[in-house]
Amino acid sequence: MVELFFPILTMIVLISLSVWCLAKPGRPAAAALVFVAAVWVFVNGPLEVGVLWTFTPDHGLTVADLLSLAAWAIAVSAWRRTFRGDGRHSSRQASGWSWW
Repeated sequence: MVELFFPILTMIVLISLSVWCLAKPGRPAAAALVFVAAVWVFVNGPLEVGVLWTFTPDHGLTVADLLSLAAWAIAVSAWRRTFRGDGRHSSRQASGWSWW
């Protein structure tokens, strides 16, 4: 039970940050999501189920690793949405929410 605590906690944080990036894209959310996605690759061992692609007998791409890839894609999307077309940072609210 104890060996599942940190992987589950990391997964909850990863999903929460992904929702944050989708709802309110910005640099802080994207940077935090990239960091947690990198941590997820190292702590997801107890939650790994099936190997999709085997690189070596000890290493492969698992279903749990796909969560990290999805998080990276969300972070890149959130990072890109904070810039205008000319490369400068946008001063307007990206999602239109004024409370954050």
